[in-house]
Amino acid sequence: MNYIIKSLICAAVAGTCFLLANGCSKKTDAPGASTGGGAAATKARRIGISIPSADHGWTGGVVWWAERAKAELTAANPGLSIEIVTAKDSTEQVNQIETLLSKGIDALVVLPHEPGPLTNVCASVKENGALLVVVDRGLSRAVADIEVVGDNPGFGRVCGEQLVKALGGQGTVVVMEGVPCQVNSDRVEAFKAVMANYPNIQVLDSQPANWDTAQGLKVMEAFLQKYPKIDAVWTGDDDVLLGALKAYEESGRSDVKCFIGGGGNKLINKKVLDRDPLIPVNVTYPPKMIYAGVEEAIAALNGAAGDLPKKVVVPADVITPENAAEFYFPESIY
Repeated sequence: MNYIIKSLICAAVAGTCFLLANGCSKKTDAPGASTGGGAAATKARRIGISIPSADHGWTGGVVWWAERAKAELTAANPGLSIEIVTAKDSTEQVNQIETLLSKGIDALVVLPHEPGPLTNVCASVKENGALLVVVDRGLSRAVADIEVVGDNPGFGRVCGEQLVKALGGQGTVVVMEGVPCQVNSDRVEAFKAVMANYPNIQVLDSQPANWDTAQGLKVMEAFLQKYPKIDAVWTGDDDVLLGALKAYEESGRSDVKCFIGGGGNKLINKKVLDRDPLIPVNVTYPPKMIYAGVEEAIAALNGAAGDLPKKVVVPADVITPENAAEFYFPESIY
């Protein structure tokens, strides 16, 4: 049983009952007698899932896990139906959520494209009496009943600690940052705070690669041309890491001791599983958190979510050769 399921089971049995009549559902009747997200719903419930399109590896993983949640959780909860919509941008996502509201939903699980443009329509979800679960990226103001988020400061800190371990506390490092936003800032600041504790480690450079494979290749090529010796690379993202690895392999150099990315891409996890010397570990930021968001919605609709609002933080775990099989999903797109 992985850590997400463990945390959700604990959440499902731990709090006071959540009454649907108190404003988080359009239904005025009492919730079903179920006591947890994994138990069968006794009344017809409809959940909408609104997520970005699979425009890169991680969001592709989100789409895959949303589809898996729909298949598995509707089978486990008679009377539950789930509709998934994917959007290429914030405007399309807003329109899709408005359509879901017009059809009638008991809960919305949303991973926003951007906080600002999605906040008002998400507030409308609450105004229409539906439960609101926000996953990964927050909104401009606190309107969610439940938040399911990754531990971004923990992600940066754990990546830093693993890089220090791989280098034995000394060497040179280059960093590839993500898209300028709070998620990126939380990760990079935590990573650099770890580096600051090791005076024998020098961060040569830190440049944005926008969580994109092509940008990872381009930035790594520039780093290789600029610096004659690099001991380690932190890409901050597995999609970027794939591009950085390609640039390094094509360069013919052999100075880099390790690359550390993060996220849980199956290609990187397989390298860890196979004990690739360049990829000693990976760090989780699982797209499966969308599945966790749906489980939280089911628990709340069944009256077993505990006190609301609530926040569920998915920890950043280290993937090693010993446990990599637990995180390796070869059938997933990510």
